[in-house]
Amino acid sequence: MSDPIPAITLPVATVPVSLGDRSYDVLVGAGLIRDAGGPVAAIAGRRPLIILSDETVAPLYLGLLTRALESAGCRMMDPIIVPAGEATKSFHHLEAVMEILLSRGIERGAILVALGGGVIGDLGGFAAAIALRGIDFIQIPTTLLSQVDSSVGGKTGINSRQGKNLIGAFHQPRLVLADISALDSLPRREVLAGYAEVVKYGLIDRPDFFTWLEENGTALVAGDAALRVAAVKESVAAKAAIVAQDEREGGVRALLNLGHTFGHALEAEVGYGGELLHGEAVGVGMVMAFDLSVRLGLCPPDDLARMRRHLAAVGLPTGVAHLSRGRWTVDALMAHMAKDKKVKDGGITFILARGIGQAFTARGIDAEPVRAVVAAALEA
Repeated sequence: MSDPIPAITLPVATVPVSLGDRSYDVLVGAGLIRDAGGPVAAIAGRRPLIILSDETVAPLYLGLLTRALESAGCRMMDPIIVPAGEATKSFHHLEAVMEILLSRGIERGAILVALGGGVIGDLGGFAAAIALRGIDFIQIPTTLLSQVDSSVGGKTGINSRQGKNLIGAFHQPRLVLADISALDSLPRREVLAGYAEVVKYGLIDRPDFFTWLEENGTALVAGDAALRVAAVKESVAAKAAIVAQDEREGGVRALLNLGHTFGHALEAEVGYGGELLHGEAVGVGMVMAFDLSVRLGLCPPDDLARMRRHLAAVGLPTGVAHLSRGRWTVDALMAHMAKDKKVKDGGITFILARGIGQAFTARGIDAEPVRAVVAAALEA
């Protein structure tokens, strides 16, 4: 079998996530799956490793990773392979993973290695959090979205019929290996979905990064490896800085949900399938959040136009009128938002902005401007 990761020589960046005795490093570079043996063995020693992956990622990278770990002297248990797709983040598949883990007689020293995108990282991290009341896990994210967002910060979980990520736990990984070479196997649409989360960091509190993305985003999406390393490193550093201040989302960490209150409602309406990817929903949700900010007199209209223009320029949707599935009524989406996990005392928490790089948390927003934003998005 040919090596799925081409030889690219780029410096490996190390981004620390500083959380006291739960601190860990995120390594960002090319070829990290092939070279995973050293950093993983440094953590695992002789403790057994179980790789969790899915039916799309495993044929590409499972053999490469297994060889790297075995060459470093790691003890390997048989891998667990689950179906690919958002539907795998469910009680059904969580139960299946747990039964396999327990049937193999794992001990608390075992380490679960999540090899895949955000679904595998979330499912694997939650399984690790509850197996024997907590075992260690390592993240090896293979999508841009998971590299810059879901693999960092310790949020793990599954979906329910009531909404996305409503069941889960905070459980920090011991190590994250973000191999940008794996991004070459992604369809362009998946890269774009991850890119929306990259843009998010510029919109939250890094306006200079947003300007850099305006200049480099097209080449980054097209495959420039050096730009991808730089963008993933900056995104991880941005998230790590916020997580270090607020690990369990009691305050400033809520800013990382920019676009998500609206975006999760859009995803819920289409059933978390391929009709609307998570990153696409977040991109539309960020447009909606800035639109609401403008309607409330908080944000200059030019900043909304600027961020909408950039998303459209790289190929991301800025509305949902093109989607066929779903009821797409204002009432339906408002009902989904009312079930958002950030609801407090019956009120929806929104992440709004005073401009690019000036996001903030807001509560007590009147329903009418929100309804107007939703109606505009349905027509865009």
